[in-house]
Amino acid sequence: MDKRIHLRTDEIPTSWYNVLPDLPVPLPAVLHPGTLEPITPDDLAPIFPMSLIMQEFHPERWVDIPKEILEIYSQWRPTPLVRATRLESALSTKARIYYKDESLSPAGSHKPNTAVAQAYYNKTEGVKRLATETGAGQWGSALAFATGMFDLDCTVYMVKVSYEQKPYRGILIRTWGGEVFPSPSEKTNAGRAALADDPECAGSLGLAISEAVEDALTHDDTKYSLGSVLNHVLLHQTVVGLETKRQLELAGEEADVIVGCVGGGSNFGGLIMPFMPDKFDGKGPRCLAVEPAACPTLTKGPYRYDFGDVAKTTPLLKMYTLGHGFFPAPIHAGGLRYHGDAPLLCHLVSQGFVDAVAYPQSEVFKAAMLFAQTEGFISAPETSHAICGAIKEAQGAPEGKVIVIGYSGHGLLDLAAYDAWISGRIEDYEYPEEKIEEALKDLPEVE
Repeated sequence: MDKRIHLRTDEIPTSWYNVLPDLPVPLPAVLHPGTLEPITPDDLAPIFPMSLIMQEFHPERWVDIPKEILEIYSQWRPTPLVRATRLESALSTKARIYYKDESLSPAGSHKPNTAVAQAYYNKTEGVKRLATETGAGQWGSALAFATGMFDLDCTVYMVKVSYEQKPYRGILIRTWGGEVFPSPSEKTNAGRAALADDPECAGSLGLAISEAVEDALTHDDTKYSLGSVLNHVLLHQTVVGLETKRQLELAGEEADVIVGCVGGGSNFGGLIMPFMPDKFDGKGPRCLAVEPAACPTLTKGPYRYDFGDVAKTTPLLKMYTLGHGFFPAPIHAGGLRYHGDAPLLCHLVSQGFVDAVAYPQSEVFKAAMLFAQTEGFISAPETSHAICGAIKEAQGAPEGKVIVIGYSGHGLLDLAAYDAWISGRIEDYEYPEEKIEEALKDLPEVE
């Protein structure tokens, strides 16, 4: 049996799939924070290039992928769909487990699928520099790689706790020509205010977003780039799901469950969106989002309008949220420590098309260790959440159940986290209900 289902380079999808026109219930509008009216393209123009703004509201089902992007994609795409037979054997499961391996990109994750696209569209509109935030550094390193491909400058604000936990991601960013600063930093008003309030502040993605947006707004040659959450980001990631659908067909399989980790929603959204038309018709696989118990956005947050950042500089997005002022515990899955999630993904959860669960990091690392000791590959702490969810789905599964894991990135630059687990230094954090209630008090009142 061939455990790896490959596609040819000429089978890379040539269009991204846009789910917006197929939604049974339209996506709630993005609102201007001052007027509470639906935001317009002109409102977003100071921070995004118009081509990406248009993709945010695109009315058509398919968006052609420019040849310049396809050329760079071909450096690692298509990625294989792999049967995890040794993991199946260790679990004594009757299920068949596959994983879509996005760890083969230069940055080691799914992130370049949108980083390359965003760098390209900014370059075509004359932008010279991109500013962004990053949690664990996967997104920041991917954008540094992509901007290098198009001769753009790149500034990354990396959440301080991850900047200190994962120094090699900073080295990767610098190697590809970017610059990276721990957030909160002294470079922005948002960063200085946070440090004045708490000099030991460990940072959050919401705060790093505030710094990156402020940087873009105060420099004429700079735009802001986001690695998750927004519609155009999930759009670019649908290459993953489109390839997966084709590979399952070649294997003669139909997915019963698709499992992915969720922090902002890009890797999971890109994997499941091409399967949504079947879901809307009452068929298709169960789609399971797995998040940390320390940042239980989908499982404990209310579905409300909120800001995307601490400084309240972003538009209001309707999403499951823990409050824009939420500062999560310093778990090792730095990419899953965001207070909200992609409005598109949240909408699908609210409509019952996607399920969500949350697990503590001790369970997640146990799953990652089992995967490493059976399949041989070391997964990122974020990706390990998906593996954990898949293992739980496989235990006691009926004969022939097909489970697909979104293997969003490798953990070769996260070995300090594995060392902490092996040394018994991993702690579980269950975010207290009273802390969530406190953070939610500052949500904007929107009818």
